[in-house]
Amino acid sequence: MEKWYELEIETIEEYLVTNITTGLPQEQVDDRQQEYGKNVFKTKKKTSLVRRILHQLRDVSTIVLLVAAALSFLLAFKEGSSFIEPTVILAIVVLNVTLAITQEGKAEKSLEALAEMNSPNCTVFRDDIRKTIDTSEVVIGDIIILETGSIVPADARLIESFGLSCDELSLTGESEPVEKDATISISGTASVGDQSNMVFSGCIVSTGHGTAIVTAIGMDTQMGQIASHLHNTETLKTPLQVRLDSLGRVISWIAIASALFLLAIGLRGGADFGTMIMIAISMAVAAVPETLSLIVTLSLTNGVQKMVTKNALIRKLPAVETLGNTSVICSDKTGTLTQNRMTIKHLWRYGTPQISSDDNFGRKEEELVTMLALASNATIDKNEEGKTEYIGNATEVAIMQLLSKKGLEKSTLEDRYPKVAEIPFSSERKRMSVILKETNGYLIITKGALDRLPLEEMSNQKYQEIMAVHDSYAKKALRVIAVAIRYVKKLPDENELEKLEQNMSFVGLIGLIDPPRPQAAEAIEKAKKAGIQTVMITGDHATTASAIAEEIGILSEGKKILTGSELSHMSEQELNDTVKNYAVYARVSPEDKIRIVKAWQENGDVVAMTGDGVNDAPALKAADVGISMGITGTEVAKNASDMVLTDDNFATIVEAVSVGRNVYENIKKTICFLLVCNLSEIVIMLFAQMAGWGIVLTPIMLLLINLLGDGIPGLQLAKEVSDEDIMAKKPIKRNQGLFTADMLRLILRQTVSCSVVSLLAFYIGSFIDVSNIMSASLDIGQTMAFLTIGWTSILHIFNVRSKKSVFETTLSNNKPLTMSAIAMIVVFGLLVATPIGNIFGLTHIGFVHWLIVIVLSILPTLSHELGRVADNNPHSIRRRTYNYIKR
Repeated sequence: MEKWYELEIETIEEYLVTNITTGLPQEQVDDRQQEYGKNVFKTKKKTSLVRRILHQLRDVSTIVLLVAAALSFLLAFKEGSSFIEPTVILAIVVLNVTLAITQEGKAEKSLEALAEMNSPNCTVFRDDIRKTIDTSEVVIGDIIILETGSIVPADARLIESFGLSCDELSLTGESEPVEKDATISISGTASVGDQSNMVFSGCIVSTGHGTAIVTAIGMDTQMGQIASHLHNTETLKTPLQVRLDSLGRVISWIAIASALFLLAIGLRGGADFGTMIMIAISMAVAAVPETLSLIVTLSLTNGVQKMVTKNALIRKLPAVETLGNTSVICSDKTGTLTQNRMTIKHLWRYGTPQISSDDNFGRKEEELVTMLALASNATIDKNEEGKTEYIGNATEVAIMQLLSKKGLEKSTLEDRYPKVAEIPFSSERKRMSVILKETNGYLIITKGALDRLPLEEMSNQKYQEIMAVHDSYAKKALRVIAVAIRYVKKLPDENELEKLEQNMSFVGLIGLIDPPRPQAAEAIEKAKKAGIQTVMITGDHATTASAIAEEIGILSEGKKILTGSELSHMSEQELNDTVKNYAVYARVSPEDKIRIVKAWQENGDVVAMTGDGVNDAPALKAADVGISMGITGTEVAKNASDMVLTDDNFATIVEAVSVGRNVYENIKKTICFLLVCNLSEIVIMLFAQMAGWGIVLTPIMLLLINLLGDGIPGLQLAKEVSDEDIMAKKPIKRNQGLFTADMLRLILRQTVSCSVVSLLAFYIGSFIDVSNIMSASLDIGQTMAFLTIGWTSILHIFNVRSKKSVFETTLSNNKPLTMSAIAMIVVFGLLVATPIGNIFGLTHIGFVHWLIVIVLSILPTLSHELGRVADNNPHSIRRRTYNYIKR
């Protein structure tokens, strides 16, 4: 059965074999748990360790390294030589894979810990006894007890309801509590929001109390059905992953092509096959930036750690960088941009001026708040930590908070005015009344919508004055509550109490709103300066959404509002063409949210999407970065997201974007740094072979350079702090490549200069006798080339740190980088100066050789400085061309 809302309670009781008075016996509970399982959502099956390792090994660059390791092993077996080279290559692969898997595991464990904090209990009738159990223990046919503040543990048909309303925001996106009525009859097809005799898993009881019979648990609930769709969604690669995959393929093909080219040339010239295999391995090692994956992972990990301090928990490492490239933030209104806390902003006691809730109250205003409090059922309590807690619907909680703010206590008021009876609120009446005992009779206080209050006849002037204030509040998107009173000497019969609601005297009005978060407007302005557009996507009414959007700067001049009904009449192409015109999307469905996200993506934008409810989960999955709420968010939303905000604050997103941009810049610096080093090695190896000079560097020498010269200082690039203007730059489009013109120019210039000085060092050492003590030899040439390439690589890291001159960049800004660079320069020197170098094929060199290497190693940095000066010269051809195009 699906349409439980159509059936009478007796029919459901019989069908589910339960008892609405005593509940299920424990034996029946055990049987049903055996048959239907626990009341939990099925989690996506975790990927096994073997599959995760295989996934990491699919990377083309890793495959090239594995092939090189295999060939190196074969060669070592054949010639009986050292196994150092293949062992080191394998160690690099293992290190990269281990780090990637470890970081993913840490992020998942953090989320699991967060989920454990949100495992509530519920109350049921079993064996005619009221019991508190874990929600996972609920079974079909259980009789659950619903009370104000409790979380509905499963989908259930109401048996009884007393002033019951539920907050279904997490399921439907509707911010106002939905009134529930056990006695109502519904027939035909009804949407979840219209099933007023049903309550749904994960929703919160806002007011009243009642009992219900469980009709669905776990994945069969409304929330479970939405959750089930998420497990089948294919995870798309982030822009960074796409770019790095592309870069990896290019580098790998360069490695393969270079190795095959040299192999063909060598074999054709009659070279030994083993020697040529050695050269091929060298080319593979030279081409692949072994530490790139490691440095990128550490950069992302460093970003994760920074974001944790800013109240953002990253679930998936690549989301750090993707967030940095975000160009559109689609944000929910309630709880993210606003405080998710209704607040009285203005009030007006008839006969007095309008005032703000922050103003000093006179006697008349205190009387107005007192009447509102007496006509409210919200309560004040202390939680386990001793903090004050307000329980009730949002409007009445706002009234109680204002009462407390003004130093008044409801208990004192209730002692003076004992409640005799209450006429409850209903959606038809749009009002509620309380009957209080007074010395000479009874006071009736009624609060509700102004047009539903049974007011006494009044002059046209008074009516116009009241309506003017009411309309002024409504235009500000305030929720308006009116108050009226009446005194009577005696009461009618209990079933005729509604007759008291007539000829009432108007007292005043209050205007409430869920106020924006204090940091929201500033964060949106900061995002705007960073080229990021913030749009509001909400299930709320257009009037309320637009008022908040205008106040915090989302709905700026030229931007429009689009409602769900208008959106439903638009084709995909129309939406794609016009999506940039709208800053607010109101009264939208979960399906609408996905359409909006995809429309922005079709325009080349990288989209971040916030959400907290189950209804948000599909859109969170569709966005480039799904952002869920850590406090109010459902587990389904968290599991669908890439990032969890532990403070539910929009400003945190903008702070996280700043961290993400810094990470992306550091990754670009890393790529620029490593590519110069690796491309230089390829050029050197190719040129030397074509010139007939022999092998400039052996695989083990190249590995030492790539690990010590590039890797160790390169790891510290993850800690680099980008230029101050990072949040003044425009975001990068999703289809934009990694390389800018400036970056390519730097790579080309430095590759040429590093290659030239390294080849010079090799040639001088191999063919020119510059020392009377030592004759030129291949060993000296390789050693000089090793030192020159190693030192130029290390010094090159200072070129990529900033656009500023090396001499203007403060070394203390990143002390670990400076210290590691100095340490590696010393290590390279010691490898040559001590017998340790003999293990790696290095040899001692003379004093003149040392001087030549030092001078040659400094030249690429000087070349970079001269090139930077030329680039910045306003009279240079490149600068003049750039300025002309810009004009």
